[in-house]
Amino acid sequence: MNRLSRRHNSEARTVRVAFALLLLFFSAAAIHAQTPAAPTPNAQASEAANALAGTLSAACREDWADFATHLTAESAQAFRGLPATQRTALMQRMVQLDEAGKPLLSTSSDGYPILRCGTPTITTEMHFGATQVRENLAFIPINVPSPGEGIRSIRFGMVREGGDWKLLSVGLLLLDIPTLEQQWERSDLEAREEAAIEDLRDLAHALDTYRNAFGLLPDSLAQLGPAPKEGISPDAAGLIDAQLAAGSKDGYTFRYRIVPAVGAETPEDANKKSGFEIAATPYDYGKTGKRSFFLDSSGVLRGADKQGVVATADDPRLDSPLPAAQP
Repeated sequence: MNRLSRRHNSEARTVRVAFALLLLFFSAAAIHAQTPAAPTPNAQASEAANALAGTLSAACREDWADFATHLTAESAQAFRGLPATQRTALMQRMVQLDEAGKPLLSTSSDGYPILRCGTPTITTEMHFGATQVRENLAFIPINVPSPGEGIRSIRFGMVREGGDWKLLSVGLLLLDIPTLEQQWERSDLEAREEAAIEDLRDLAHALDTYRNAFGLLPDSLAQLGPAPKEGISPDAAGLIDAQLAAGSKDGYTFRYRIVPAVGAETPEDANKKSGFEIAATPYDYGKTGKRSFFLDSSGVLRGADKQGVVATADDPRLDSPLPAAQP
């Protein structure tokens, strides 16, 4: 699998995790709502449905500032504090799209809202059903037709807060953004650590290629960087991107050193037999990563949670997939 595919899979996994984490904690109120209640076609029901339509419309546009106004106070505060990528992923999962769209609200023949979210390549439809109101709670069923998969149904929960209807739950489970934020942070740490390992392997491959091409190892990572239009040279070999050549990428700082050959009889022999060591250390420990990694010319990967300190050849081998990061 090439590097682009691995990155694509990592991003896709993040999006899947985001959607799964929307459905995190049981809502006692929503479970209680499984006992059918007669639809109440009154002002409160209409207000709740309109509020949900506004929530989904904001998600369709990927307008995070507007979307936050449709959340409860606690969820809104946590949502505003999320990184932009996580806010976007959450809104995209709400409308099942991978890019911003244009919402269009209409009414079905039975008087219920239909929200369409359209992009240049795809349009999703959300057909609202009868709103059920129970004191300060409202439950709104939505059917989403999916080509080849039939109709997917989900029930949204709304709660009246400060006189307005706010999004409470998706399906029968509470939307708990503070907990979602913690889970996302752990997932992001794992993704960055995996990316750092791939960067180390890319560097090792580039160093071997450089030595095969020029007969010796470069003095610095900068010499592996992008080449000018004139072509490659020992000072610009065109083997890695500019970020990696500068020693900082994917939330990690990279260090490189040549390990002189022992017992070489000539300088040429020493150049050919010299080894190298490269290390990856979190740029901001705890935020951009926890583990530090070490890779040398033997190809053995080592690493551990070093509290932000550089990893060395004395650290444990990492011959198997990395265990899950601890909270």
